[in-house]
Amino acid sequence: MIAFEQLPGGDLIQRGLADYAEGRVTAESCLLAVGWSRLKRGGLPMPERAAERFAEPEMQLYRLLCTEAGDAYSRYNSLLRRLISFEQTLEQRKQKGAPV
Repeated sequence: MIAFEQLPGGDLIQRGLADYAEGRVTAESCLLAVGWSRLKRGGLPMPERAAERFAEPEMQLYRLLCTEAGDAYSRYNSLLRRLISFEQTLEQRKQKGAPV
């Protein structure tokens, strides 16, 4: 079992997994779809993919952010950086043989 709170960006991924499982298209579930392949390779247990819901996850994410207050571009880049941090940490744990 992954201790999401101990990984950078883990809160986003945990919410994304929950939203994705419930069929909700949120910023977090879009972010999960953006990193799908790398997260799966990193050993994260992933739900079955519903490709039709997330055909263009990067664009869906950006469009969602545009509907919220604030600078969508900055938030988009910040979310992607947090996703990358999570992915890198997950890969490092897998290389060291730590449980995922």
